[in-house]
Amino acid sequence: MTGPAGLDPTQVARFAADLMRTLGAPLADRATIGLAVSGGADSMAMLALANRAFPGRISAATVDHGLRQAAVEEAAMVAHWCATAAVPHRTLILRDAIGSTAIQATARALRYQLLGRWVGETGARALATAHHIDDQAETFLMRAVRGSGPAGLAGVRPDRPHTLVDGPAGAPDPSFLVIRPLLGWRRAELRAIVMEAGIPFADDPSNDDDHFERVRVRRLIADTPWLDPVGMARAASHAREAQDALDETAQWLWGDRRVAEGGDGVALRIGDVPRALQRLLVRRAILHVRRSCRITRPEFGLSTNIEPLLESLAAGVSATQGGVMGSTRGGIWRFRPEPPRRSP
Repeated sequence: MTGPAGLDPTQVARFAADLMRTLGAPLADRATIGLAVSGGADSMAMLALANRAFPGRISAATVDHGLRQAAVEEAAMVAHWCATAAVPHRTLILRDAIGSTAIQATARALRYQLLGRWVGETGARALATAHHIDDQAETFLMRAVRGSGPAGLAGVRPDRPHTLVDGPAGAPDPSFLVIRPLLGWRRAELRAIVMEAGIPFADDPSNDDDHFERVRVRRLIADTPWLDPVGMARAASHAREAQDALDETAQWLWGDRRVAEGGDGVALRIGDVPRALQRLLVRRAILHVRRSCRITRPEFGLSTNIEPLLESLAAGVSATQGGVMGSTRGGIWRFRPEPPRRSP
């Protein structure tokens, strides 16, 4: 049975419970949630469910990356639906050049910066995205074939702080919370929600472009019945739990093994710790330096392969990754911004 807006009340209640679980607490009085809504079936389903579950407590934003003319129409479609439903909406225009390589990864990084600034302006408690079980399975498989460890195999996390690399100077906390309340939902059921409720949506043609790895993996999963998305998503959850345990140990070592270092650098006495913990501490050091120095290119994240860097440092050889140079001496590993390249 469906409600007056064509949505099943049990699905609305399920969504409300999922969102509060990923948020970690009930939504406080007058607190709002920002929604990243592209106009696809997944995000439009999230928008409709959130509007029913938390009326008057949500706002939405659509990012126009400037890559497709149709994106203007899709943003207008979302804006019209929101206006009809009395949901505040804003279209965010990406002005930065995306380039011709790693298009999806670069667009994603720039998109989150735009959305993060919007969240800060609206005062929303968190930003919700429409990632679901099938997205999680695709991410898990893509990272597994690259030889990722627990951090990469953990895939899309239900909640994670995201740092604004270009946040205002002196801001006390340049980060915002990203939550994924649909990680327990399948792509097909989200599409069914918008179809049955008559909610408009658009299919991005890039989702059928085999040029992109994710599209090829999606086709592989669809054509291989024994590759179970639910099972892969469950494996990602187990990897996340293992990674969280390692992270707690690394957190203690970060304080216990950190050596005083001037400027924007980080120094750690970690030449004698196990490789798995070195991996976490080195990644953390690189992220720390990148945040401190506002380094945004090249892209670097929790799934970036740093094994060559670890091999170099273990051998006493300096190397760079993610715009950060690592060096080692006497068991102390040091990390600083990569020096500018000399002009020929």
